[in-house]
Amino acid sequence: MNTSLKHLLLGSVAVCSLSGFCSAQEYLNGIEWKQPPIVTPGSENHLPPSDAIVLFDGKNTSRWENGEKWKVVDGELVVGQGTITSKDKFGDCQVHIEWSAPTPPKGSGQGRGNSGLFLMGIYEIQILDSYDNPTYFDGQAGAIYKQTPPLANANRKPGEWNSYDIFWTAPRFNEDGTLKSPAFITAMNNGVLVLNHFELLGDTPFNQPPKYRKHDETGPLTLQDHGDPVRFRNIWVRPIVPVEGKQARPPFLRNGNKETPIAQ
Repeated sequence: MNTSLKHLLLGSVAVCSLSGFCSAQEYLNGIEWKQPPIVTPGSENHLPPSDAIVLFDGKNTSRWENGEKWKVVDGELVVGQGTITSKDKFGDCQVHIEWSAPTPPKGSGQGRGNSGLFLMGIYEIQILDSYDNPTYFDGQAGAIYKQTPPLANANRKPGEWNSYDIFWTAPRFNEDGTLKSPAFITAMNNGVLVLNHFELLGDTPFNQPPKYRKHDETGPLTLQDHGDPVRFRNIWVRPIVPVEGKQARPPFLRNGNKETPIAQ
């Protein structure tokens, strides 16, 4: 046996010994999983996949309450009079939305390119022209309003398009109205992580501390009218459905025809 082959075999034995198993032995958890659904992604990452609910595709505002008071110009949704609220309601979900601040920019701080996206109509992730526009940090673009700043300011210049990709876990409440589990949010701004599984403290008002109040398991998306002609496009949502599986038997190790239960 040549030296190289000998070292290779010795190394394999050592790895086997240190890891506690060899390739002939397999761990099986005993869970029978339901096959995950097949989802066809969009031809580009910003386009809706096959299972998405498209709330705005550049054509009309038919999926929005009060939508007739906003304008659709060249395939873009422009803020008009009053907030608009989706007719569809969601719990846990993935949200994609693109927005652009007015150009040329006018005003400063909270008075420049201001809007907001409210998850479940209650919990706001701020939309604001934060490109070279200082304001309080928990009120800039990507912030959970009055709760946390974003991890980074990744905004593009006014007139250019920003994209939010949001992963939302809705809060749960007990029957008596007390909080069972809080809301969590992870969000990307232009491909940059700005919120990392942030635990919300409650709602996001301007004039009082955050607080949870019992509400339905699902709720709409709301877009805010803050007096600035912010534009939107490519708004779609994917409800997040948990994977399903049942514990058909306790976990075990299998080596050929031999099965060894794992002590629980």
